[in-house]
Amino acid sequence: MKRLEDKVAIITGGADGIGKATAELFAAEGAKVAIWDLNTKKGEALVKQLKAHGYEATFIRVNTSDMTAVEKAADIVMEEYGRIDILLNNAGITRDASMKKMTTDQWQQVIDVNLSGVFYCTKAVYPFMLEQGYGRIISTSSVVALYGNFGQTNYVAAKAGVIGMTKTWAREFGRKGVTVNAIAPGFISTEMVAAMPEQVLAGMRDKVPVGRLGEPKEIAYAFLFLASDEAAYVNGTVLSVDGGITI
Repeated sequence: MKRLEDKVAIITGGADGIGKATAELFAAEGAKVAIWDLNTKKGEALVKQLKAHGYEATFIRVNTSDMTAVEKAADIVMEEYGRIDILLNNAGITRDASMKKMTTDQWQQVIDVNLSGVFYCTKAVYPFMLEQGYGRIISTSSVVALYGNFGQTNYVAAKAGVIGMTKTWAREFGRKGVTVNAIAPGFISTEMVAAMPEQVLAGMRDKVPVGRLGEPKEIAYAFLFLASDEAAYVNGTVLSVDGGITI
């Protein structure tokens, strides 16, 4: 039996990078996948790809920083599938600048998507999970939330906030059969990272004890474990998947 057989999973930011790798893995493990993203072209292409393999998937264009849009999208998933078992809060953006140069707009944009968006999606989805007495809520934090990073005041603040919300919700929802966890990825080889200059990439690799960047699917496998029934006793945990960079 597949590990997510007949489960319904929402993956925000699911059209690309780590989200896409997770959508592919979850679908292969039996989940019905709802991809929430702003990139319609990539989202619809991914759904077409998944359906070609015989998987169930749908794409909904959602701005996760808009509570009304999130609530409507959650209702669509419920209407189509009748339940929501897994919420993966993965949508995120960066607007990097040093504190001296960071504008209030750069601050607010990242907070709106990376922090408020996680709150909105969880707020919209968790009542359905509580009603059915089962759920897995998993959010993407970052290793920088654990040790800070130059030029990322907004991003670090948001990702650290995600950890705080994760631990709070784990206490609130645990007795209702809903677990809440987070993953803190390290340097991962996404398209955005691959576009960086080679000397920058080399510097990143040199910092990692295993000597390389991570692959999106390696994060996806960690999400798979936390989303599975095997992780039923894992609650309020932040799992670092970073090749040892935080040692």
